[in-house]
Amino acid sequence: MKRKVIVDTGPLVALLNRQDAAHSWVMGQLTDIQPPMLTCEAVLAEATYLTRQIPGAREALIEMLGEDFLQIGMQVQEQHAALLALVKRYANVPMSLADACLVRLAELNPQSVVFTLDSDFNVYRKNGRQVIGQLRP
Repeated sequence: MKRKVIVDTGPLVALLNRQDAAHSWVMGQLTDIQPPMLTCEAVLAEATYLTRQIPGAREALIEMLGEDFLQIGMQVQEQHAALLALVKRYANVPMSLADACLVRLAELNPQSVVFTLDSDFNVYRKNGRQVIGQLRP
């Protein structure tokens, strides 16, 4: 059964960068993922920035949206209060806007796991104290 996932910046960067250490692992995971992968604008902005030196990467990210491989799972403005509460709660980490969006998406999509390379999701919790399911090497 294919997984429904919320995708973080790391797997997107690894997908677009063949030299990334996680590229092969990410490619292998795609066979078990049900499109579209949910994400947010902040993750796409980070991925666009981090892949700026890779020819065609920005275009590929936009194409992934157009082909429904990626889908914006929520609007930041509509979730601003919940996002602010998360950023304040995890101020000691500190939590980025992208990570706050992913935690919020995990709350809104309880059957999904976060597809990440980031160990911070071992610390973050959804709905207060619930562990966030992860797809991680």
